[in-house]
Amino acid sequence: MRALLLVLAVWICGAAQAQTIEKAIMPGEVAKAHAKYEQECAKCHQRFDRAAQERLCQDCHKEIRSDIAAKRGYHGHLDSTTCRSCHTDHKGRGASLVVMEPKRFDHTKTGYLLKGKHADIAAKCGSCHVTGKKYRNADPACATCHRKDDVHKSRLGEDCQRCHTEKGWKETSFDHEKTKFPLLGGKHAEVKCKSCHTDQTFKGAETQCNACHKKTDDEKGHKGRFGTKCETCHTDRGWKEIKFDHDADTRYLLKGKHRAAKCTSCHLPEKGLLYQQKLPTKCAACHKADDDDKGHKGKLGDNCESCHNERGWKTGTFDHDTTHFPLRGGHRETKCESCHIGGLSGSKASVKLDTACVSCHRKDDQGKGHKGRYGDRCEACHSDTKWKDARFDHGKTAYPLRGRHAQVRCDACHLIELGPIKGSKIQQTCFACHQKDDKHKGQLGNDCAKCHDERRWQGTAFDHARARFPLVGSHTKVECAKCHLTPAFRDAPRACIGCHERDDVHKKRFGTRCETCHSARTWAAWDFDHAATGFALDGGHANVKCDTCHEKEMAGRTTRRTCIACHARDDVHDGGFGAQCERCHLTATWKRQKR
Repeated sequence: MRALLLVLAVWICGAAQAQTIEKAIMPGEVAKAHAKYEQECAKCHQRFDRAAQERLCQDCHKEIRSDIAAKRGYHGHLDSTTCRSCHTDHKGRGASLVVMEPKRFDHTKTGYLLKGKHADIAAKCGSCHVTGKKYRNADPACATCHRKDDVHKSRLGEDCQRCHTEKGWKETSFDHEKTKFPLLGGKHAEVKCKSCHTDQTFKGAETQCNACHKKTDDEKGHKGRFGTKCETCHTDRGWKEIKFDHDADTRYLLKGKHRAAKCTSCHLPEKGLLYQQKLPTKCAACHKADDDDKGHKGKLGDNCESCHNERGWKTGTFDHDTTHFPLRGGHRETKCESCHIGGLSGSKASVKLDTACVSCHRKDDQGKGHKGRYGDRCEACHSDTKWKDARFDHGKTAYPLRGRHAQVRCDACHLIELGPIKGSKIQQTCFACHQKDDKHKGQLGNDCAKCHDERRWQGTAFDHARARFPLVGSHTKVECAKCHLTPAFRDAPRACIGCHERDDVHKKRFGTRCETCHSARTWAAWDFDHAATGFALDGGHANVKCDTCHEKEMAGRTTRRTCIACHARDDVHDGGFGAQCERCHLTATWKRQKR
């Protein structure tokens, strides 16, 4: 409507008069910042060309035009550069030219991302943007806002981000490795800054170990005896970790137990400074007291290294294998004095020791061994690994040991009362040793090997098919103990009724020869042919149950074959026609007679 009025004004009144009319119909006062241009509409508007408004805005706001062209700052990252989408005017003198919701404002487009603690105050613009200054003029330097928080008092400059991050002042990212004193990942890396930089002064801090650790050295260390160059021996990973190479830096190599010894064990404090001492290197110089108290008491001289080494006193280097009696197995663990009772020196030591096993172990043989029955050549069976580890090969005798026999002790067969083992002859039959174990009470003879083997008694190889009662049908699945109630196997009955009397549903009415009808396959399957008895079942007899005729228990065959024997009460003739009913009647039905 406003545009239509302007067109009419120009047409009717001319351009000069139209401008006066345009001011009269202005929608409202402009903002305070634009007040001086309120009467100069052409500063912001070009008649009939709305698109020109963006250019006119940038004619005044040249820094915004520069940002958009260079794609920097907030305006340079906007998808749309239409000014009126964010800025409006003619809302009155006190109205704001910026229409913005702080909570929805995308600060990433400004080129200054709000991270860490800054993100927590994103909606509080006034914390960084001072009233009266344009937002774009806010200084991004940390010190601008945090100068009052600087505990370093500007001694480290204003480039705070070299050490600190937005997550918090206490969380730093300063790389100490780039200084003249790298922390190297040792104990120093775990120390708080203020432990060394007590007054927050970082430049010029002392780098010598002794500057910080002199008190530790005086109270718990070397008390100054080792000088002030701590790094010669120690590392920053820990005081107890020593890098001094005694092997490379001195003429006395440390081996075995010597490596674990403390420096002051040899370098005594009363002998002055460590690096000025000249210590003897002979073993006896340090260990003479040990030899006198618990050792050889000087009998073997002071050349200790001929037998001992640095791994330990008990670890000797003397090679007994070079003697006429090499030490093997359990002998290697035996103490010297166990055999060399008189010591290694003196009159008793000069006596040549007997190397026969029995010279040392006769007492063991008499107490817990064979009591001399196996002779004096112990090595024939035993080895020097251990007594129980015998190596005698019984397989080379006439009776190889197999299965459980291989686990049996010698004395179980070679009884003491039989005398010396050499020359004694032992029976090799199973029955000779196992007669007392025979559960069959001699019924099956003494050839146990027919059924049993050395693996175990219960695992038999007996073939029941060769017995008097071959197992067929369901009998093959039955456990032995079901029929053989005792190991006296021949006592088991062979007749069916012997085991199945309680299973006989006929109550012996059909006799005791079950196999006449039934088979070992199953009770339910029977194949009895009644015609073979001489009394064929036909006609009405074919459907009659067995126990209708066989009413009583019988021992043998039934003799009731005449009709009258079963049908006397059915005889309407009362015996008048005799007992041979079959002369007139048929088995199909009584009512039907023969013609």
